[in-house]
Amino acid sequence: MRSDVAVPARTTSAQGTGWALRSAAAADLEALVELRATVMRADLERLGRYDEHRVRQRLRDSFSEQYTSIIMVDREIAGCVTVRPAEGRQWLEHFYLAPHHQGRGLGSAVLRTVLGRTDAQGMTVGLNVLQGSAARRLYERHGFVVEAQDPVDVFMVRPPG
Repeated sequence: MRSDVAVPARTTSAQGTGWALRSAAAADLEALVELRATVMRADLERLGRYDEHRVRQRLRDSFSEQYTSIIMVDREIAGCVTVRPAEGRQWLEHFYLAPHHQGRGLGSAVLRTVLGRTDAQGMTVGLNVLQGSAARRLYERHGFVVEAQDPVDVFMVRPPG
């Protein structure tokens, strides 16, 4: 990540898949918008909150090249992650993996890399995840605990490790 989370040029996931993070560019936006819509659809539908336009527009409205990294696997966009400073902590946002890259250790590998950098900076990391989302288990495995919740969102926090 350009200013907040420096990452190695190339790394290996738990299953040996080579992956890399690169800085986001404006040209990545629409691919990420579609990735978000795909990844979020089932959880948003389950919660009765899926809106085809809104799911895309929320990423368009908050996209930041400065704080977003693209997860690359074999020259393909496999996902993205944003780490943005706000409210005295780093906020982990827009962490999406294409469905065919989920469940293979890539998310954990990326998260370990991001958290290694925030730990080195002594920064607390916050995030929110949808109620009932499988992603919550990933975050809990990496030390996040529930800070607050409402009927739609679970807000989690992880102090520096």
